Amino acid sequence: MSTISEAPRGRRRRFSVRTIVVALVVVVVIVAMALDTTVVRVGSKRDQSNAGFQAAAFGTENFPKIKDYIVKNAVQAPELAKAVLSDQQAAAKKYGVQGTIGAEIPVTFTGTVGEGKSGIYSVRVPNVPDEITIRVQTGPAVNGTDLRDATGNIAFGQFKNQIEYQNAGAALNNAMKQSVLANIDTANLTGKTISVTGVFNLINPKNWLVTPVEMSVQ
Repeated sequence: MSTISEAPRGRRRRFSVRTIVVALVVVVVIVAMALDTTVVRVGSKRDQSNAGFQAAAFGTENFPKIKDYIVKNAVQAPELAKAVLSDQQAAAKKYGVQGTIGAEIPVTFTGTVGEGKSGIYSVRVPNVPDEITIRVQTGPAVNGTDLRDATGNIAFGQFKNQIEYQNAGAALNNAMKQSVLANIDTANLTGKTISVTGVFNLINPKNWLVTPVEMSVQ
């Protein structure tokens, strides 16, 4: 009958020592990896720097500052209307900051909403001449870079390229929609009285398209 002989004691000892050494090396590597690992909280500054430009975070962080600036500097629409009809350039210099094209001017008014199309409504404001058309955009699509350019403090040089610069404007528009328009029935505004504070690009003094930062329906 055949028998299975045991391995020599020396071989067993060498095998056991080698196994222990390998195990120790694995433990040391794991510990070193753990010590070299940094936990980064999602949404933190370090997370954003690692991931590059985060448009949504930019919009959320900067919209309240832009809103505060616009509210603080908003001009009553009748006063502004008189100024721009008298001297557009002088009004732009007095009330606004230079935007991509034309001046960005903060304005505030209360008026009656007229007909709307694609979320853009005309608003009839008392003491504003009929030759001036005031419109306000309420979404769902909010276009333009009026919010980005309103303060004059957000410049192209702060971004890596034109795409980031455009995305910053879009992100501010999205942040505004969530903060200002989300709880308003923007599909049924015709005939109602609204109060708006916002900003528009003064290109045509007789045609204002306002992007709101505050809006209420009476």
